[in-house]
Amino acid sequence: MSTPRDFEDAAGSQMPQADRDGVDDSEERAADVKSDAPEHTEASDSSAGDSPFGRSGRPFTKTPFHYGLFGGLGLITAYLIFLGLETALDLIIVIVVGAFLAIGLNPIVAKLERWGMRRGFAVATVCLGAALVLCGGIVAIVPPIVTESEAFIEAAPDLVTQLSSQQWLVNLDRHLGLLDKASQAVGALDVEAVFNAAGGIASVLGMAVGTVFNGIMILLLTVYFLVSFNRLKAGFYRLLPSSRRDRAQALGDEILAKVGGYTVGALGIGAIAGCTSFVFMLFAGVPYAYALAFVVAILDLIPQVGATLGAVVVTLVGLTVSVWVALACAIFFIIYQQLENWLIYPWVMRKSVKVSDLAAILAILVGAGLMGIVGALLAVPTIAAIQLLIREVYIPRQDAT
Repeated sequence: MSTPRDFEDAAGSQMPQADRDGVDDSEERAADVKSDAPEHTEASDSSAGDSPFGRSGRPFTKTPFHYGLFGGLGLITAYLIFLGLETALDLIIVIVVGAFLAIGLNPIVAKLERWGMRRGFAVATVCLGAALVLCGGIVAIVPPIVTESEAFIEAAPDLVTQLSSQQWLVNLDRHLGLLDKASQAVGALDVEAVFNAAGGIASVLGMAVGTVFNGIMILLLTVYFLVSFNRLKAGFYRLLPSSRRDRAQALGDEILAKVGGYTVGALGIGAIAGCTSFVFMLFAGVPYAYALAFVVAILDLIPQVGATLGAVVVTLVGLTVSVWVALACAIFFIIYQQLENWLIYPWVMRKSVKVSDLAAILAILVGAGLMGIVGALLAVPTIAAIQLLIREVYIPRQDAT
């Protein structure tokens, strides 16, 4: 009786030689796979044994749903970041201004260090000098304000009497009825209007308190950045790849030097405005020339519009002397502002920051339009940094392609 094994042997004996060779090769490959399978399993088990949670599985298959989900999460994250930046905008401006002042004052601190002074004492010396200048300006400004305020309060009744007896005011009241309209406006005041006015006054006081607080924070941050300047700079450079660290450090040091040069140049422009105004006010007979010159020098640190603000203050004070003195003050500051905007400021920036005249003027206009006074202050060093990066990074890459 034939068995299944006999039939297989008979079929195998009747197969061609090539087919038998193919079958033998298939059996050998299957045997190799089987022999390799335990080793793979052992390797997998050993890799799985390295983690207490077992071997990780295959990654999920990416579908359009995944891409849409991740895209939506990215948009939500970007929007949340935008809201956070918008909420913390005032704080960010305070930090940026403090860092800007520290970068601008660092060259003075570095020079004191080269003279053999320790950095802590150098920072203290610079801060003490700035405080003395500020206190000197306050001492020059506050007493005249207090004196004139007291004199105005004492003379207010006589001024009202003299004003009401002026013929031009009587004629104006006869034609326009100013006194009747003023009486009606006073009679129309109610409790709600008073509370609204009080709310406006409270908001103004709150804004004043916030401005003082921001000023104190800027001063504290400036001192901290000055003390830790080298350490912060070295820590920032260490975040960069080592292959690019040297070049990035060279570019960064050059940018910091430009910011320092801009600060020195701005202080020089303010000093020129203050000294020029002081000489003019002495010849014109404007009272409180020293205090007003200090105000003009401080306001002139604001590019483009600083001289205008100083001109308004000096002209109003000159009006207390005579109309002709006020007119002379207005003419002087109009001429000086044009000279400063188009000659002095671009020339100083070209020497200290190496920024072209047109680039400096356009940068100030754009910065003032975007961020107001802070943008105008940061415009020139920002455009100087952009020009440096374009010249040293972007143009060489374009030339290499």
